[in-house]
Amino acid sequence: MDINIYNVIKGPVMSGKAFLLNKKLNKLMLNVHPQANKKQIKYALEKLFNVKVEKVNTLRKKGKTRIVKRITIQRPLTKRVIVTLMEGYKLDLFDQTGSGIVANVPEAAKIERGKQ
Repeated sequence: MDINIYNVIKGPVMSGKAFLLNKKLNKLMLNVHPQANKKQIKYALEKLFNVKVEKVNTLRKKGKTRIVKRITIQRPLTKRVIVTLMEGYKLDLFDQTGSGIVANVPEAAKIERGKQ
């Protein structure tokens, strides 16, 4: 299935564990399209946010089944990824200023891209 890079990443996971992963280990936890594979996720992150991705770990969460007044409801399947960024790259999803997602690229990487 061919997925557009703008549809691959649905958004960040807002939880305490995701916050600690981002601050301490420079990892991101994101919700993604259920049919997206690791290569598509890596490509989308590198193109959209101008960062280098070292590793992508995926996990699928099966939706819970609930019973409400004799009706069975199945929540949808979700797919999450934990992305490890390369040394020197940072993507702050929990920006305290409220301006949104902030990507910091090291000066050495900017100079190298300018020469090529």
